[in-house]
Amino acid sequence: MRWPARRRGTPPPPRGAAALALASLASAATVLAGCSTGGPQSTLDSVGFGARRAEGLFWLMFWISMAVFVEVLAFLGWALLRRRRHTVRAGGGDATGFVVVLGVAIPAVILLPVYGRNLADLDALARPPGAPATTVELIGHQWWWEVRYPERPGAVTANEMHIPAGRTVRVLLRTADVQHSFWVPQLMPKTDLIAGKVNQTLLHADRPGTYRAQCAEYCGKQHAFMALVVTADPVDRFEAWLARAAAPAPAPTSQAEQRGRAVFEGGACASCHTVRGTTAHGTVGPDLTTIGSRWSIGAGAVPNDRGHLGGWVANSQTVKPGNYMPPQPVPASDLPDLLTYLQSLR
Repeated sequence: MRWPARRRGTPPPPRGAAALALASLASAATVLAGCSTGGPQSTLDSVGFGARRAEGLFWLMFWISMAVFVEVLAFLGWALLRRRRHTVRAGGGDATGFVVVLGVAIPAVILLPVYGRNLADLDALARPPGAPATTVELIGHQWWWEVRYPERPGAVTANEMHIPAGRTVRVLLRTADVQHSFWVPQLMPKTDLIAGKVNQTLLHADRPGTYRAQCAEYCGKQHAFMALVVTADPVDRFEAWLARAAAPAPAPTSQAEQRGRAVFEGGACASCHTVRGTTAHGTVGPDLTTIGSRWSIGAGAVPNDRGHLGGWVANSQTVKPGNYMPPQPVPASDLPDLLTYLQSLR
């Protein structure tokens, strides 16, 4: 193959090409420096069998991509040096072989094994280590998660899921409105919640811990604040938590809590929310039987403390605009007692 000669008077190749190559190397170094192998939502810090398969596939594709990147840079450097140091004659050489090898054969050699590895991973994800020990039902709403334990009637919570560590858990997925996607990066690849269909995924946490989950499918204005925490407990602690989650709410132990319960049952709260053991049986919003011990308010919008809880009750639109809870007409004199009661629900 002959390269076209540079005509007399034609300026040499711009130095910008070399600068571009250096900039590409610098960009790659920057990206590598930003890669995190740890964190609450890092796929590269896998703790479950599903996430390990995804992490292995990622590193395989990453190193193949780096090899191709280095190869392209090497060809670029070789072409620049050849262009500068040698006078080559124009000719009508046939570049078909060059194109076939670099454009067809090598990509096929790379992509076919990656595709085969992907098929093996999909098969492995359907074969968990051990039969499922329990089942959890996860329902996506705009914009929060409802969590139910069918094997323990009454155990219902929101925006938090407890599972036994070291055991495989079957998670049944369905949506109450639009399409969502359930993703726990450290435990399992994402799985969609599709209207009219019950999907399922399998979770397995190798060790106890708390793992952040997220809706990974754009589902409306507050998609970013549709978070969930998955807590993997030792088996005995999980069983104890499940028993508490299925029990009615504790009875008020102080006068402030008693007044707060009366405010809750007599106001608009009871028409949308449930607190087991009371007259509140609403199904529009989350079950509040254990609201006092939950990790956040509004599925990750704000911390679960007294100040933020008061702001949410008074006007949740100032905290999470667009959610379906309207401002509540709770008298200022009753709000402290209502917050005291809600915080006692653990």
